[in-house]
Amino acid sequence: MNESYKVYTESNERSVNLKHSFPSRRSAVMSKNGIVATSQPLAAQAGVSILLQGGNAIDAAIATAAALNVVEPMSTGLGGDAFALVYLSKSNELKALNASGRAPYAASLETFRNIGYQEMPEMGIHAVTIPGALDGWCSLLDKYGTMSLAQVLAPAIELAENGFPVTEIIGHSWKKSIAKLQSNASAARTYLIDGRAPELGEIFKQPDLARTFKRIAMGGHDVFYKGEIAEAIAACSQENGGLITMRDLNAHTSTWVTPISTNYRGYDVYECPPNGQGLVALLALNILEGYDLQSLRHNSPDYLHLLIEAMKLAFADADKYVADPDFVDIPLEGLLSKSYAEQRRRLIDTNKARQTVEAGIPDIEGDTVYLAVTDKEGNSVSFINSLYNGFGSGIVVEGTGICLQNRGSLFSLEAGHPNCIEPHKRPYHTIIPAMVFKDSNLFLTFGVMGGFMQPQGHVQVLLNIVDFSMDVQTALDAPRFRYIQGSGCAFEPGIPSSVLQELTNRGHRVVELDDPYSQEFGGGQAIMVHPSAKTLIAGSDPRKDGCAIGVW
Repeated sequence: MNESYKVYTESNERSVNLKHSFPSRRSAVMSKNGIVATSQPLAAQAGVSILLQGGNAIDAAIATAAALNVVEPMSTGLGGDAFALVYLSKSNELKALNASGRAPYAASLETFRNIGYQEMPEMGIHAVTIPGALDGWCSLLDKYGTMSLAQVLAPAIELAENGFPVTEIIGHSWKKSIAKLQSNASAARTYLIDGRAPELGEIFKQPDLARTFKRIAMGGHDVFYKGEIAEAIAACSQENGGLITMRDLNAHTSTWVTPISTNYRGYDVYECPPNGQGLVALLALNILEGYDLQSLRHNSPDYLHLLIEAMKLAFADADKYVADPDFVDIPLEGLLSKSYAEQRRRLIDTNKARQTVEAGIPDIEGDTVYLAVTDKEGNSVSFINSLYNGFGSGIVVEGTGICLQNRGSLFSLEAGHPNCIEPHKRPYHTIIPAMVFKDSNLFLTFGVMGGFMQPQGHVQVLLNIVDFSMDVQTALDAPRFRYIQGSGCAFEPGIPSSVLQELTNRGHRVVELDDPYSQEFGGGQAIMVHPSAKTLIAGSDPRKDGCAIGVW
């Protein structure tokens, strides 16, 4: 394609040549009075309905998250965790909330060794950490919302009671989880129909979850962490041989934290700090800033090689340094310094893939859902909520519809490792919301779900916008790679075989993914603010069932 196309990544319009861009067939959604972008249309409508009632971005974000619990139950919900970045336009402030749960007080390396584990289990009751999502919803609403919990939960309650038609990608994920759901009687009764997953287009109702949301709407936070729902969660843990008690649930709190950031080519990119892995994206961006990426063809061998090698280095650092900061000291200032990026950049051979990568030593000085909401006042929320793997631990609390997450599987059972399991400790967390500012003004609210794909998606989408001047929808549509481990890397079909062959010649091992519905490459949402007109311009990833919906 050689036609010119106007994009708005700078203060003035500029025309660019699309020969480096991926030709999107989907238009960006534009509005001036608010937008919600997420992975399922009915959930996006739930958020829009709150904006139309006069709610702000925070109110709409919680409504959307609750609705996603209903319509995409394998990915998210009350049994999981959440992280959020919140931009408050009136005061020009950016806030960050860590609503991730902790290990039970009874959890320790010795406990897990005595049970017989050599490494953390990926599913089952011992992979469960305390659900942090609801406390996060309540914390956000109490501090910055304008509506009651009952008001923002109303759309989710209606969807759960009356049912919703199961969409294509969500339905496919549901079918892949049949064996996991069958392993727990309550999970099978709640999320299967006579042992099968619901068919595409079939109406699925969740009466148990509807009752749970009603209890929360009436009783608030305490009914979940101190009342009858807490008792049900503790009883479920005990019945399955787990470690969670009422003490663990009573003690849970979310944490307001300071966002971390780096400046990439004049854009200030913000992420939540560890225990989240947002640090990975910032480390990779710092390394890549030292290269003239604009001179390279988008998704060319030279371009992809640099990105893959930068991600390797960033993940190596994350493995060593990302953990609960209440338990370990993390040298964030040193890790995010430009001098450290230069030190790491020197390890990249532009002609050869590294087979092994070690973490650096900086100088020390002084299945998931994502949603983005921006309201008519300019407030914005970058929000991510997750059970981790599909249907989390595979355990559903009887009579509640709550599927418990398996986030504890990301703890280490290596003595002395910063992420080694300890009582009341948070694990390494993959879910990361992001925001970008230009000249102190909000520019982009975005995220890419998908486990360890998330920081890789952040980097690729942001480079598409900043270095290759793509609009938000095109930036999300463009084919991606996913670094896996060692020299292994997976690539989407839109990347030519000639490119893959050249990468193979450089020592990369190309991994084949044959599932056309695979979520391995993530699913992103993004809302851009036009720098002069202040129009909201949104995109929604075609790898998911969702969409962006504007408010007229």
